[in-house]
Amino acid sequence: MTQLMGRPILEAPGELGGRPALADLLTGVRTALVGLAVVGVPVLGLWVVTPSVDDGPAAATRLAGVLWLIGHGAPVLRGEADAPLTVTPLLLGALAVVRLHRAGAGVAARRGLRSRWGGPVALWAGYCAVAVAVALHCAGAGPFRSEVLPDILVVALVAALATAAGVRSAEAAGRPLADSLLDRLPPPYRPVGGAVPVRAAALAAGAGLVAAGGLLVAVSAVLDAATGGGRGMALLGRGPVALPALLLLALVLLPNAVLWGAAYALGPGFVVGAGSVVSPGGAALGPVPEFPLFALLPADGPGGWRWAALVLPLLAGVVPAVLLGRAAAGGAGGAGGRPVPWPPAATVTAALAAALLVGVGAALLGRLSGGGLAGGRMAWLGPVPWRSGLAAAGWLALVAVPGALLVRHRVLGAAGERGSAPAGDRSAYARLAWWTRRGALRLRARAHALVLRLSEAGCGAPGPDPVD
Repeated sequence: MTQLMGRPILEAPGELGGRPALADLLTGVRTALVGLAVVGVPVLGLWVVTPSVDDGPAAATRLAGVLWLIGHGAPVLRGEADAPLTVTPLLLGALAVVRLHRAGAGVAARRGLRSRWGGPVALWAGYCAVAVAVALHCAGAGPFRSEVLPDILVVALVAALATAAGVRSAEAAGRPLADSLLDRLPPPYRPVGGAVPVRAAALAAGAGLVAAGGLLVAVSAVLDAATGGGRGMALLGRGPVALPALLLLALVLLPNAVLWGAAYALGPGFVVGAGSVVSPGGAALGPVPEFPLFALLPADGPGGWRWAALVLPLLAGVVPAVLLGRAAAGGAGGAGGRPVPWPPAATVTAALAAALLVGVGAALLGRLSGGGLAGGRMAWLGPVPWRSGLAAAGWLALVAVPGALLVRHRVLGAAGERGSAPAGDRSAYARLAWWTRRGALRLRARAHALVLRLSEAGCGAPGPDPVD
């Protein structure tokens, strides 16, 4: 009672009944407005410094709202022909998802006792309220305009998924789905405790592929500046306002370009309009829009030395193979806390599971990084999702399956050389490898003893007995 009386009365509802739903609603509104300000401030700044601008501030705010909607993956219409614009700037999308994730985690951590309409639902409702206002504001005539209902639905879906992921990360989540799926496999194919190594291997492979894409984009930029006549810089040199505008637009689309580069390294490549293809095997391009990132595209013709890009997915599979091989050799704790290595079939299962995760992720990111700039020929630009997914899964399986088995064999072989056969590993493969190694050592010892006996027999000294 003394503690309650010593505190301000305004804090009592937050302590006794959790944060009110209005506070969570305002948190959602604030999260949306901060993301809108990140887009709107540069746009309004460029509008202010643009000389001889005829449009009013409403046109600038509509453009900022359209960019905010596109950042969530919402489709918008462009020009008088209402051409669909569906390319999502992934940098803006990542900022929105991260902020929603953090807001959802914070609301869940401070939830306490609250009504069923409080917490994440109120946060989501506040975010969607701002989306409704932005979509309605951008529905008027102009170079870009929103499709009100589809845009609101897309933003609501993204907000729901990101908020739910944040709530799940804040709460003590139950058993991961990967664990339950792997544990349902038959014993010879079951990697015990393999969910964590599989996830780590998939993340390592994904990071390697993204690094490969970034490397290809950087090399293309250097080659364009050194030998291509600086096509990208020529496009940027169009006045004091066009330069920062194009640089900002290229910056928000840079993650898309990196993912396109990853698809190029995988082999299928990507398309820049109907009938075009850009891959290590060659490039066939038609007319493309004038944009700095498009200036980095290779010239038409066969691949030639560009086939070397296919080495990058092989290198990206080395670290996952090592992770899975070490996990297979160590295994999970068995009786007495001793590690129980996975059977070879379980090691193959774990490698294939990681390859499947990477394939699904590559297909999803390929779909998110592409889109359309207009109807007709420019209806789709970017990787073909199912091709990128199959290529990513195939490359990782090609490297990770034999690589994990080799690392497992080496680790278990090193353990066998220090003593007897690996404890707990009773598979036929392990027994055969151990007996083969033991027989080779015995044969070498006998040969060495025979050489010593023959060399000492010539000197009249007795030789040692063969080592058993």
